[in-house]
Formats: sequence, C-alpha cells, structure tokens
Amino acid sequence: MPELRNMTLNFGPQHPAAHGVLRLILEMNGEVIERADPHIGLLHRATEKLAESKPYNQSIGYMDRLDYVSMMCNEHAYVMTIEKMLGIEVPVRAQYIRVMFDEITRILNHLLWIGAHGLDVGAMTMFLYAFREREDLMDVYEAVSGARLHATYYRPGGVNRDLPDCMPQFEANQWRSEKETKRLNADRDGSMLDFIEDFCKRFPGYVDEYETLLTDNRIWKQRTVGIGVVSPERAMQLGFTGPMLRGSGVEWDLRKKQPYEVYDKMDFDIPVGTNGDSYDRYLVRMEEMRQSNRIIKQCVDWLRVNPGEVLLEDNKITPPRREVMKGNMESLIHHFKHFTEGYCVPAGEAYAGIEHPKGEFGVYMISDGANKPYRVKIRAPGFAHLASLDEMVRGHMLADVVAVIGTQDIVFGEIDR
Repeated sequence: MPELRNMTLNFGPQHPAAHGVLRLILEMNGEVIERADPHIGLLHRATEKLAESKPYNQSIGYMDRLDYVSMMCNEHAYVMTIEKMLGIEVPVRAQYIRVMFDEITRILNHLLWIGAHGLDVGAMTMFLYAFREREDLMDVYEAVSGARLHATYYRPGGVNRDLPDCMPQFEANQWRSEKETKRLNADRDGSMLDFIEDFCKRFPGYVDEYETLLTDNRIWKQRTVGIGVVSPERAMQLGFTGPMLRGSGVEWDLRKKQPYEVYDKMDFDIPVGTNGDSYDRYLVRMEEMRQSNRIIKQCVDWLRVNPGEVLLEDNKITPPRREVMKGNMESLIHHFKHFTEGYCVPAGEAYAGIEHPKGEFGVYMISDGANKPYRVKIRAPGFAHLASLDEMVRGHMLADVVAVIGTQDIVFGEIDR
C-alpha cells in the first residue's frame, strides 16, 4: 500500500481571509487540520523602538497605526501611562470626551469585525450594512481631529480640542441631487453632540437589522456554533481578554473591574457567553455595540450641560492656546520648546491598561528622566489570541480556519509591532 502522508498547506500571507499579513502553515489530514503554525514578522514596524527615539508627544500618532480600526483606544492607553508618570489629573470634560470616543471606537471596531467576519463566512450583505454606519462615525472622527482614521486626538492632560459646534455638510454635485443632499444633511444641521445623539437613537435599529440577517440564519449558525470552543479555564490560561474571554463565560471587563476615567459613573452591562464558541463571541460583540451606544448617550447628556477645559492648563506639558501663543512671547517660547524638545518625565515606570475593543490593551513605560521614554512595551490583546489559533482549529475543517480567524478579530498592526 502507498504511504499516506499529511499535506502541508500555506494559508496566506496575502490570503483575502487572513486579516492582515498572517501566514499560516497548516498540516492537514485530508481536509481536517492536525496542526496550525501562525507565522508573524511580515509587517514588523518597530513601533516600540521608534517610540523610544522620539519625544513623548511625537509617538501618539504611531499608536493609531497599531490596531488601525481602534485608533483612539490605542492612544488612550499611551497617554494614560504618561499621565501616571507625570502625576497629572485630566479635566473631567476631557475624561467624558475620551470615554465617548472610546465607545465610538468600539462600535467602529465591531462594525468592521462583523463585516469582515461575515464576508469570511460567506455573508456578503453584512459588510455593506456595517459600512453604512461606519461612515457616520468616521465623519465624527474627521470633524473632531481632521482625520478619518489616524486621529492623534488624545493628549497627555486631555484631548487636543473641544467638540466642534457643527458637522461637515454634503454638497450637491453631478452625482448627488439637491433632494438627496438635503436628505443626507437632515441630521447635520446642529452640533456634533446633536449628530451623535441622533446616531444613538438610530443605531439600536441598525443592530436589530444585523441580527435579523445573521443571528437565526441557519448557514451562519452551521458555520459558527461549536467552532473554536474554548473553556473558561483554558481562556484564562491562554491570556484571553475582551470578547474572547467574555465569550467563554468569564465576566471580566476593565471598565467595571478596574475603572478608569469616568467609567465608574456609567450605567452599562457586561455581556457574557455560555459555550465559548464562535457563535457566542458573535453574540457578545453584538450586545457590546448596544452597551456602547448606552454609554455614548450618557456622555452626550453630560457634555451638553457641563462646559469646561478639555486640556490641562500647564504649558510645561501642554502647548499654549494658539491665540495666546501669537500675542505673548513667553507662550511662543513654550510652544517652540514643546514641539521641538518636548517635556521631561520623572524617572520611574508605569503601566496603564484599557478595555480596548479586542481586549486589554496596555502600555508599559520606563522613564530615565529624559524627554523620551527609555523603554516602551505594548501589551496587544490580539497576540495572546493568535497564539491560541493552533488549539482552536485542531480537528476542524479548512473552511473553519477562516471562521476562527474571523471570531478572533485579529489586526496585525498591534500583533506584529
């Protein structure tokens, strides 16, 4: 009889379902996976080393590029670490703005995840639905920071600027009639808070639409129920955080267990799964979008009635306001020193972790008293999840690898830092 051997299959790195530059070497017995070996290193951008060669503020933009679908959340952990080392208190209004944008970012992340996960498993329509809502939230990003993706909006000591009083408007052109333009601008006549509030009213209905498409869809359930099961004990041993851990039934969320900013003042629930499979993780993330919507509403209500500073008034750490800088020599010198030399952080070390859309995202920093960090180490949630891929796909079919990569919600920018 001929000798039967396992087949070794290369999956990626340019595979459309590989979520970035993931190369998987799969050892297969027919169509059943016996071993999966994830290879990383194809995207390495040396973010941590670059951060060690620049003044503190110049690395905020690099944080956006780690997990490039959860931009402001990455910035949040970085600036919180610097604030811990400086021992500064952020203005309360800035804390509410940060929490609101963290939750807007969570919704943005989950919308891209459900769109891409749907495509991976064969649900084309889901992608189009999810991107419809992403556009509105991307406009909010753009209105507040000038950029649709890499915002660089958070600063040690608060946020770059207060919320604008108006939203960008659509204009009629050769492709868009006056009537269509008027319809698109219907909710853009007021301030940004009006626009976000209007979005919050509409959004639960949109999530209902997503669930109508997928939750009881028998093909979706066949592709996700019982796939990639991880027990609660094993999830903790593997270092899971975020929806991956909560999908296995462990109620752990830093916003509740180790509250930061103003999360202790927010009213929201932590969704958890029961079976630890891909379907449970899907349900957890869908409910997370509803809970994020609740938090955003509470932030909007507070921000409406509580004006105030959004950036610390300490020109040794934050730049002077532009109108002051243009009429005052001392402020001009502060401005020049701030953007060329930066500020020195007292010697010491600090770690700050936040509940990122994918799990616990943390930044560990050591300062030697200079104007740039001595050491920066990023704790990326996706790294621990990717490490479990072999265990999660063993015994499954080749098509299930795609479903498991989707359910892990991997973005390679943060994994291969």
